[in-house]
Amino acid sequence: MKRLLCCIGVLFVFASLLCAAPCKKVSKKAEGKPVPAQRWSEEKANAWYESQDWPVGCVFVPSNTGTPVDMWAADTFDEELIDRELGMAESLGFNAIRLFMCDIVWQNDRDGYMERLEKYLSLSDKHGIKILLTFFTNGGKIKNPYMDPRPQPVPGIHNSIWMSSPGRDVVNNPDKWPVMEEYLKCVMTKYKDDPRVLAWCLYNEPENTKTFNTLPFLESVYRWAREVNPSQPLTSPIWSLPGGGNCNMPIQAFVLSNSDVISFHCYDNSEVCGRYVRLLKQFNRPIFCSEWMARTKGSDYFTILPIFKRNKVASFSYGLVNSKQQCHYPWNPKDKDGKDIPYEEEPPVWFHDLFRTDGTPWNPDEIIFIRSLTGK
Repeated sequence: MKRLLCCIGVLFVFASLLCAAPCKKVSKKAEGKPVPAQRWSEEKANAWYESQDWPVGCVFVPSNTGTPVDMWAADTFDEELIDRELGMAESLGFNAIRLFMCDIVWQNDRDGYMERLEKYLSLSDKHGIKILLTFFTNGGKIKNPYMDPRPQPVPGIHNSIWMSSPGRDVVNNPDKWPVMEEYLKCVMTKYKDDPRVLAWCLYNEPENTKTFNTLPFLESVYRWAREVNPSQPLTSPIWSLPGGGNCNMPIQAFVLSNSDVISFHCYDNSEVCGRYVRLLKQFNRPIFCSEWMARTKGSDYFTILPIFKRNKVASFSYGLVNSKQQCHYPWNPKDKDGKDIPYEEEPPVWFHDLFRTDGTPWNPDEIIFIRSLTGK
């Protein structure tokens, strides 16, 4: 406990030193660019959140897809399927989804991509659902995304073909960032005042940095977003308690001191999840848990969702309908060479996801419990 408190103290020192550093006002004359907006005040962030219903929902990946490219490419974008599966979310009383976007599809088909994004927003609005739009991520086994040929899931492997975005080669090469700036500003400028957009997650899992030099790119991403100055809040999640084995203190300090609302991921049990909530409440800002649920690790709806409702923490569990991501499998054990060992049978307890593709719930009691908390 003393070690954790010490690490928390260090984190707050980092946060105070970095606060607004990349987002401070600069002279238009000196830079020739728009003056970036500032981080929302605590008062503005909390007033905005008070005007929202408790956001509760999930990370949404249509069941016919296993990569961000599949989600957004014209030949795999299935409007009828998306409509049906968003209807499943609505049936639970969900009023929010988290949606990953894909820069490489935008680069290859800008007009088509923007049309499909509009369809997502229209369909979600039809079902009374707002969207937490997510731009970039270091997550995924494929570290440099590509359009074709499309990878197919490896049997028995959890999330075997997910792609990073924009990918390691872009994140680590500042010469390639202008296209990413154009992409972010294209999307955000169009939807900066759209009430169908709940908030913007600028960067998913920025602490996932094994081969990524993330912090410089992350700082630029926040600056670009502040130049657009959307009416919705900005955020990026931490994914480890300060002092934890996966903690990247400089990145945590940056996102905690530059985000309008605080977000985190927790695939652990209710005791650990409660520690996150208690820690992050000290920032006196709205809190989002933008990824959670790992049933075999003690993170399930019966134990976690009541914590979020009691504390009005925005909730986005991972997965809705079992998809080509194969996230019903737990994280795979490794062999002596560090490779995933595939599962040969369906797990007795699903790791993520709520429904089978035919609409049958994995656990009917879980569905009843969710509806009891959402009022559905």
